[in-house]
Amino acid sequence: MLTAEKKKRYTEQDYSLLEEGAPFQLIHNDLVMSPSPSLSHQLILGEFYDILKAYIKQHDPKGLTVLSPIDVYLDEGNIYQPDLAYISSEKKELIVKERIEGAPDLIIEILSPSNAYYDLRQKKDVYEKYGVKEYIIVDPLQENAELHTLDNGVYILKQKAAKTGQLNSLLLPGLIFDLSKIFA
Repeated sequence: MLTAEKKKRYTEQDYSLLEEGAPFQLIHNDLVMSPSPSLSHQLILGEFYDILKAYIKQHDPKGLTVLSPIDVYLDEGNIYQPDLAYISSEKKELIVKERIEGAPDLIIEILSPSNAYYDLRQKKDVYEKYGVKEYIIVDPLQENAELHTLDNGVYILKQKAAKTGQLNSLLLPGLIFDLSKIFA
């Protein structure tokens, strides 16, 4: 088990010493603790999951839709637990030893007071660097969501929708997230 002593830079080796289920992510070589999500966070996550899972079941039945906590290893200093990830059937080789090693096709992060900075800045930059094709950021307090797509290695904000709007995936044609139902 990892001791409580503070190190300046943590690595995958340190992260692997944590107990299973420990509420940490490795972000830029720093162990970042995430408290349990709120009920509203989990209800919103469930709605996104149901919509994505139904779409994947119909359009990519061998693809994988995964809820947090699941480790997504991007490099020695960045092992994240996104709220929701989709790995296409073409990229199933990313599943290695009960974790994802590499960039999922789609990631959805739901902001909370404890993680907003990381999701909006640091994690977003790393997802961009490693090639997550579509990144959706959901703000439950403002009841809106943004859809970013990778274009020549850079995220471009393609859609922003409020409580009564919808997000239409560009990666997965026909996948629509109706925010009026998600935020109901």
